[in-house]
Amino acid sequence: MMRTSLICLLLITYIGFGQTWAQQQTTATPDWAKETPEHKAQRMAWWRHDRFGMFIHWGLYAVPARHEWVQQHEQLSTEEYKAKYFDLFNPDLYNPKEWAAAAKQAGMKYIVLTARHHEGFSLWDTKASDYKAPNTPAARDLIKPFVEACREAGLKVGFYYSLLDWHHPDFIVDGTHALRNNEEARASNSKRDMNKYRQFMKDQVTELLTNYGKIDLLFYDFSYPGKDGKGHEDWDSEGLLKLTRKLQPDIIVNDRLDLNDTEWGWDYKTPEQFMPNKWPEVNGKQVPWETCQTFSGSWGYYRDENTWKSTNQLIAMLIETVSKGGNLLLNVGPTARGYFDDRAMNRLEGMGQWMKYNSRSIYGCTAAPEEFQKPDNCFLTYNPETKRLYVHVLQWPFKTLYLPGYKGKVKYAQFLHDGSEIKYTSRSSAAAGAHTTVTAGEGDLIVDLPVVKPNVEIPVIELILE
Repeated sequence: MMRTSLICLLLITYIGFGQTWAQQQTTATPDWAKETPEHKAQRMAWWRHDRFGMFIHWGLYAVPARHEWVQQHEQLSTEEYKAKYFDLFNPDLYNPKEWAAAAKQAGMKYIVLTARHHEGFSLWDTKASDYKAPNTPAARDLIKPFVEACREAGLKVGFYYSLLDWHHPDFIVDGTHALRNNEEARASNSKRDMNKYRQFMKDQVTELLTNYGKIDLLFYDFSYPGKDGKGHEDWDSEGLLKLTRKLQPDIIVNDRLDLNDTEWGWDYKTPEQFMPNKWPEVNGKQVPWETCQTFSGSWGYYRDENTWKSTNQLIAMLIETVSKGGNLLLNVGPTARGYFDDRAMNRLEGMGQWMKYNSRSIYGCTAAPEEFQKPDNCFLTYNPETKRLYVHVLQWPFKTLYLPGYKGKVKYAQFLHDGSEIKYTSRSSAAAGAHTTVTAGEGDLIVDLPVVKPNVEIPVIELILE
């Protein structure tokens, strides 16, 4: 993924969704990209229902174990990087069935794996490059067993594919390249041929979307148009997307091909390491979106990274995302030996424990109707099919929770984790003897809660509506 200094560029775009290029330009939809709103809704139905997926960043950078951009950060040449790490990549403990099991236990419904990241190293037996897993001590295609494990576990399959490649000899050295400050490398640009690189990408994408059966999602990453950058013309983004749709007609594709000035060049928005303050909009219309987030500050395995989010923070992040109509793609960086470390497993297990009893407030849910105001220290999610509203209580109150304006709208209330009834009233009366009077606002409900918080990380109140 992108380093911190580049995330700012994305934030400018994603904070102001309503001010994107889509408002300023219109591009005619090519025939191959035309589809009805009904077909698009059907194509994306599983994704909008499932809400929670796993991102996996894995490559040679797991060996140095200090950020997936280590080659760029340390300005290592292809020769230096390959000589140091290529022959040491030996994931002898790689078992994708364990990955899939961990994702499923956590409540995740799909997995997106970095088939090739910016370093240019491919995890599969690509015919387009020798810089691939089968030529390392791994000695095999690592994607095939991953796909098989996902399907066996009932998980949707997604690939991440980098538009950048710091290894490829025809990729023009730019301001984001590992050799951006190397004069000799810059001088070599006159001999580099982006036409060859564009064909290389299409050859690899064809392999990924042909050799492994149905692929549900493709995450392209990323465009950085402008001076010393690359945008849709550099990638031939329209050609890439046309190829993608041809090979996998039902696939879902993200928004990083620099085609944001079109309605057909993306399926969903992708704020990275960032939570929008509301459901993102384009031209005043709410759009599908997914935030990709890390457990810590790195996407690849980072041994010494210590800013790990707590399980409570991660569960709250998932809830908040769904409360704004979005999906959460939560990243794991496997070790060089191919397993999830104890910090990652601890968080996944904690989230899974919560999801085991509370997933009904996540799957199939979205933002609550506007008529329902969010109580203090809570998030709301809503299932439009069952017409049930979920109140996620982030900070446990003392005995009383006020639901503003809910009078006459609720038929029954219960804790989601155990199905136990919760009493509520709408009244102005003495609530705790003669010395205390609780006065509800006009139309408010007063929910009577136990003094002691239930033994759930974030308790959820399920409201069955009238």
